[in-house]
Amino acid sequence: MSEPGAAEFLDSAEIVDVAVAREVVWSKPRFEGRVWAVRTDLVDLGDGQRVERDVIVHPGAVGIIAVDDDLRVLMVRQYRHPVGALLWEPPAGLLDIDGEDPLDAAARELYEETGFRAREWAVLVDAFTSPGGSDEAVRVYLARGLTEVDGAERYHGDGEERDMPACWAPLAAARDAVLGGRLHNPLAVMGILAAAAVLLDGSAGLRAASPTETPWFRPGAARQD
Repeated sequence: MSEPGAAEFLDSAEIVDVAVAREVVWSKPRFEGRVWAVRTDLVDLGDGQRVERDVIVHPGAVGIIAVDDDLRVLMVRQYRHPVGALLWEPPAGLLDIDGEDPLDAAARELYEETGFRAREWAVLVDAFTSPGGSDEAVRVYLARGLTEVDGAERYHGDGEERDMPACWAPLAAARDAVLGGRLHNPLAVMGILAAAAVLLDGSAGLRAASPTETPWFRPGAARQD
């Protein structure tokens, strides 16, 4: 072990997040909303310290970076009330249907929000959006081999989705918009950068879209009861 404050070098096998079990002495529900809940846990850190932590309990979500043969990415523009802004985002949605496979949810959201279907799917990136306060886990897929459905088959949303335009942007331009601070949706930021790394730079491989082949690291989901 190094001295406190000294940084060690990691080899490739060590660059991995690991699930750990800390004793939850007690857990109290604080709020139950339409989408998520809030609870307070008293956590034993294992070294004599106990701390209270508020946790936003979230069902998780999926996002889709859909890229066509001309390396253009499909994005939608949606009003997001908490931040008071219209944001360019990838198609995305909550995992709020019991028993729905995440890949099936991604295909459904792509169809509902854009009117496109995809023949090829891969996992781009997995992330926790705010692990200091929420157990929300997101999985972002890459979708290729896109076809647009007939107009009669189009899904018509409501609420913020009732007037949500879908537009194409060159993947390189979208990457530049992320790095230039012009795009802020977290699934757009991580998904566009990951897609650019794979499709433009060739600097990374792709993981299979099948959940059995590509397990999803979501240890916090076990405490969503």
